[in-house]
Amino acid sequence: MVPNIKQEIVKWSKKKAFYHVVFWASLFVVNLVASIPQMGFALAFLTDIVNVGFFAVIVYFNLLYLFPWYMKHKNLGYHFLSLALASLILMPIKTVLFLGATTGYPVAQYSYYSNQFFIFVSTFFAGASATIYQITNEWLVQQRDKKDLESQNLQSELRFLKSQINPHFLFNTLNSLYALTLKKSDLAPEIVLKLSEMMRYMLYECNEKEVPLSKEINYMQNYLELEKLRHGNKMLIDLKINGEIEDQKIAPLMLIPFIENSFKHGLSTQVSQGFVNLEMMVQHGDLRMTLENSKAPSMPKINGKRSGGIGLANVKRRMMILYPEKHSLSISESPNTYKIELDLQLTN
Repeated sequence: MVPNIKQEIVKWSKKKAFYHVVFWASLFVVNLVASIPQMGFALAFLTDIVNVGFFAVIVYFNLLYLFPWYMKHKNLGYHFLSLALASLILMPIKTVLFLGATTGYPVAQYSYYSNQFFIFVSTFFAGASATIYQITNEWLVQQRDKKDLESQNLQSELRFLKSQINPHFLFNTLNSLYALTLKKSDLAPEIVLKLSEMMRYMLYECNEKEVPLSKEINYMQNYLELEKLRHGNKMLIDLKINGEIEDQKIAPLMLIPFIENSFKHGLSTQVSQGFVNLEMMVQHGDLRMTLENSKAPSMPKINGKRSGGIGLANVKRRMMILYPEKHSLSISESPNTYKIELDLQLTN
């Protein structure tokens, strides 16, 4: 029997009614404690019952009738006018009950009789407090819902952007393999192995919000090795990585589009000997990457629809979402070179 009563109490304590009862009981106790030194327990108990009771009446009348009307019509002036009228109607009723509770105490009766305005103002203030609370609560709920919606939209956009990444990488890497198989190159098996490692990383590890920076760099190194095997002596690749690589995390596939872009420019059909220089430094949670590549003075015209350009625009958008005010990207171009400088704050 006792466990059932305990369960019912716990169940009821989770309902809004429980908090309402606690609030009014607490208000009554505070008023009672403040009134007892002046009136004594019996008189203070009766008058505070009337006082707190009418506060509750105006509050719930407001919450059940007046405030819903306000929410529908959004006329705050009319709402407070209605609240004042309700307080004015309750004022004489409350006064009569005060006088009845203080029978035999003419001083107390005179005090309530001569303070009609205070009774009106206190009643109106109690009702207005409920309005202010509800308006504030509604605003907070709207802000929370707005924030949740923005978060959901950002997450949806990130999922969409990441869904663009995998086909984009697959397209480029399969092109690499295709070029070598046409040449019947002995390097094709090694290319397949590198592609396998890259695809494993994309499929099984890039679904997390963040990945270890060391794995992201390993992915980039595989990509560069693949390009070395593919292009041979036509492309000079210089890679320098320094600093605190371990224990750092980064959003997956954040840096590779820049490298892809450098090969797209650096191995134009008009460039017989291209180069890609990549230098990365990680220190105190900040990543600085400098990437420079050769390019032709004028890019060749491409017949048909271009398939490139997705990666760089994609990563810029992802960076704006995931690292707002925590990154700096500078892109400069000369007739023969293309340079990217990226500063990225990895730590929160």
